[in-house]
Amino acid sequence: MTVTERHEIILNELKDKGKVNVQDLSNTLDVSEVTIRKDLRVLEEKGLLFRTHGGATQTNPYTSDRPVSEKEKIQAGEKNAIAKEAVKLIGGNDSIILASGTTILAVARRIQTDRRLNVITSALNVSLELSQHENVEILQLGGQLRPSSTSVVGSYAEQFLEGITCGILFLGVDGIDLDHGLTTSNLMEASLNQKFIEVAQYTVVVADHTKFGKRGFSRICGLEKIQHIITDSGTSSDTIEKLDEAGIQVTVSSI
Repeated sequence: MTVTERHEIILNELKDKGKVNVQDLSNTLDVSEVTIRKDLRVLEEKGLLFRTHGGATQTNPYTSDRPVSEKEKIQAGEKNAIAKEAVKLIGGNDSIILASGTTILAVARRIQTDRRLNVITSALNVSLELSQHENVEILQLGGQLRPSSTSVVGSYAEQFLEGITCGILFLGVDGIDLDHGLTTSNLMEASLNQKFIEVAQYTVVVADHTKFGKRGFSRICGLEKIQHIITDSGTSSDTIEKLDEAGIQVTVSSI
C-alpha cells in the first residue's frame, strides 16, 4: 500500500466517523502507530484534519475568545449541574478563589452560606452575584478589564496575590487536553490563573464535556498541577479513566 492510498483510507474513515484513532488505524492498515502519527501530521499540515490526543478529528479543537453573554448560553444545564457539585466542596469560614468564566459564575450563583466565606475573584460578574450575601466577604482583584469575560488581568492582580494563601481554587478553562494540559484563550488570563494555582492549596477545574480535547491559545499548566475536575456525563469514560490514572479526582455531575 502506498502512502497516498493510506492517506486516502484515513480521510475516508474520518469522513465516515468524524474522528479516527491511531491504534485503530494502525491495526486496520497494518502499520506502526509511529507511521500513523506521521501520516496524521502530514495531513494536518495540508489542512485536511486536526490532530487530537490519540487520533484526529474533522472539527477544529482550538477555542476562540467569545463574549461571556454568548458563552453563558452554551451547555447551560451542564454548567449548572457542575456548579451544584462544586459548592459541596465549600465549607463555612473557608477562603476560596473563584477565577472567571461562565461555569465559575454558575458556581457563584449556587453559593448559599450561613457562615462567613472569604472569596477572592478576578471576575466582576462573580463579585456582583455574591454581593447579595452578607456573610460573603469579597476581595475583588484590580487590573486591566477584559470586556469579553468581565474579568481583570495583569500585573496589578498578580501582585495583589503575593503573600496570600487560600484553600480552594475553582478554575474555569477553555480547553483540557490530556497531553497539553489546561488552556485559555488569553495570555494574560493564563498568567493570572497560574498565580491562582500557586497560592491555592487545592485546585478544582470546573469544565463541561465540550472543553475536553480542545486547546486555547495560552497554556495554563499541565494536569499534574490540579487535584480535581468536576465535569458532566458527556465526558467519555476513556477520558475519565486516563484522568484517574493521572491521580486526578473526577466528579461527574448529572443534570
